[in-house]
Amino acid sequence: MTKRLYIETVGCQMNVLDSEMVVASLRQHGYELTSDPLQADAILFNTCSVRQHAEDKIYSALGKLRGTKRQHPEKIIGVLGCMAQKDQQLIFERAPYVDLIVGPGQLHKVPELIERAAKGERRQAAVSLDRTDGPLPEIKRSHETFDPLRDPTMRPTPFQAYLRIQIGCDKFCTYCVVPMTRGPEQGRPPEQILDEARVLADQGCLEITLLGQTVNSYRYSDGARTTRLSDLLRMLHDVPGIRRLKFVTNYPKDMSDELLETVRELPKCSPYLHVPLQSGSTAVLERMKRGYTADDYRRMMERIREKLPEAAVSSDFIVGFCGETEDEFQQTVRAVAEYRFKNSFIFKYSERPGTKAMQRLPDDVPYAVKQRRNNELLQLQNQISEEDNQQFLGRSVEVLVEGPSKAAQRRGDTGPVLQMMGRTHCDRIVVFDGTLRQAGQLLNVAIYDLTAHTLLGAVQTHHVAPAVVQLL
Repeated sequence: MTKRLYIETVGCQMNVLDSEMVVASLRQHGYELTSDPLQADAILFNTCSVRQHAEDKIYSALGKLRGTKRQHPEKIIGVLGCMAQKDQQLIFERAPYVDLIVGPGQLHKVPELIERAAKGERRQAAVSLDRTDGPLPEIKRSHETFDPLRDPTMRPTPFQAYLRIQIGCDKFCTYCVVPMTRGPEQGRPPEQILDEARVLADQGCLEITLLGQTVNSYRYSDGARTTRLSDLLRMLHDVPGIRRLKFVTNYPKDMSDELLETVRELPKCSPYLHVPLQSGSTAVLERMKRGYTADDYRRMMERIREKLPEAAVSSDFIVGFCGETEDEFQQTVRAVAEYRFKNSFIFKYSERPGTKAMQRLPDDVPYAVKQRRNNELLQLQNQISEEDNQQFLGRSVEVLVEGPSKAAQRRGDTGPVLQMMGRTHCDRIVVFDGTLRQAGQLLNVAIYDLTAHTLLGAVQTHHVAPAVVQLL
């Protein structure tokens, strides 16, 4: 008898990929997806702990299920991911009707734990070892991901897929919980990555995005050789069927000339680099323990512009970090103005339990100041994005068509002609009038208008003169 699964995912691309693998595993145990949690036999939340808002969202969703669980105790409720690893028993205390919590390094156990919960074994926990709980090899093993089962229905589109090349992080930024929730940094074997890429290509994927907490720090040594990201890109470039290769998220200190030259030389590598700066102030970067200075980042950007002058670079910023003065914030404003990022993800600092910042640094910037700085930086970035998009007016760009635009989906458009969307090789969003048949195609689109975040265009068509047939 078919069982129904509801899964909700919050957070980064890693979580999206984790959910895909959990669903693929549960399908082998007779589960089918449902979009209605009330119709599900198992309800799972794959969680994030990077910001408080993400955790609040999960606890709110769990609260709404309290009555459902009381009326239908046979339903299984599970919390997966980083929040499960970090909070563990706290989740059971706040939501005692939750049946299982599973950290990101133990997701291969989800089918077994659900089966045991269905037999009455409630309040189960499967989490990885803390970083101080034993020898490093043992800790690493407890964070290993399970076999890469894939489920195409869980991907952003049928033509795009994430491929994890690295787990964990060893950077230990003072504001970040990832080194604790996802464990030590480990690169996956290149042969395993290559095999998985071939499977994705056989499933129809045209674009693969390589994932790692600091993806350009990737390295794998087997004793005889060491493989780095540049080597891995060259291997993947030869996989038939793959048309585009991307990789996120990058760490500034590990942006090597070799990697930049590899991206320049390989046509399938997208000229797009996401390299978080976080702050334009060296003093703030030191308090964040980012491991580089503002001048280090400037030199990196100079090398990027020299070797990849057409590359689009995006960034992350935290405003209102502990002790951030107005002058330090203005240094960030000047950095954004200087580097002219394609786009930036801007966040207001919030304390995260277990981080060094929460333990040692006071969260002393008022919320109103954080909000004002967030808005100021966002306004500047939007202005830059719109100005820099002007270069595409009148130009033709190659677009990988993903499907109907978000606006078309919100409107529920069903006509033969829809507003479609796709992305350029440098990750810019393009919308145009088209049809569903174009999804998954690479099309040339002529740009005639723009906004800060979107290029508007029309598909270029090739008119072929009718053949003249001479009757003999």
